[in-house]
Amino acid sequence: MPEVIKATSRAVRVLVVEDNASIGMPYAGALAEMGHIVCAIAATEAAVVAEAARCKPDPMIVDPLFDEGRGVAAVGKILRTGFVPPVLVSGDAVSVRALRPGAIAMQTPFLWRKIGNAIQRVLAGI
Repeated sequence: MPEVIKATSRAVRVLVVEDNASIGMPYAGALAEMGHIVCAIAATEAAVVAEAARCKPDPMIVDPLFDEGRGVAAVGKILRTGFVPPVLVSGDAVSVRALRPGAIAMQTPFLWRKIGNAIQRVLAGI
């Protein structure tokens, strides 16, 4: 795994939304190395909504096109019931921003420290 920079702020509870374990597990590992708590990795729209209600994450790291394109729909459902800021991670961040204007969207591939920066930005409301 690439070098990960430790978070300088408090640890946060993060929900990872990814249907590909070979992607979700490295996210979880990098977030843990940063000092964050990965409360769940969810792979379906129903699981995302259930895990968000169960573990009350601070932010979510979301593949918006996971579960056959249901990532954006899952984020929408969660945001209707409470605020959990999403960091959207995609190979097509421009299209994702069009689907969810104003969201923080990261283009893959990226440096791991950028996830930490994105988490700080969504928690600060930037």
